[in-house]
Amino acid sequence: MEWISALDRLPKDSDCVMGAITGRYPGDPEGDADSRVGEEYWLVLPTYFHSRHVDERTGTLFHDCFVDSDRVVRLPYGGPTPEQVTHWAELPVLPGTAERQILGDGVRAALRAALPHAR
Repeated sequence: MEWISALDRLPKDSDCVMGAITGRYPGDPEGDADSRVGEEYWLVLPTYFHSRHVDERTGTLFHDCFVDSDRVVRLPYGGPTPEQVTHWAELPVLPGTAERQILGDGVRAALRAALPHAR
């Protein structure tokens, strides 16, 4: 897997990629000494990259952003969002194929080829 700095290059519009995301757990750190509240993190999540995206909750228009399955919007590192993407990487290809996504009629054939003993 090759990690690409989000400051150097961005994915193509609508690409699903892994994002290395940094931020700080929200909340008041004094509420629970055992919690991660207030602690910094850097983790990997699947995201979609969009050159233009409107946040459904606020109506805010974002350019060049990463959006996860919970519709959280993150900008490349240095941007004004609380969580930011430092790096991104293409997803691996599906087993036994050269594809990252198969839709419709080709799914069953690809699964049979990758799982010859499954029904």
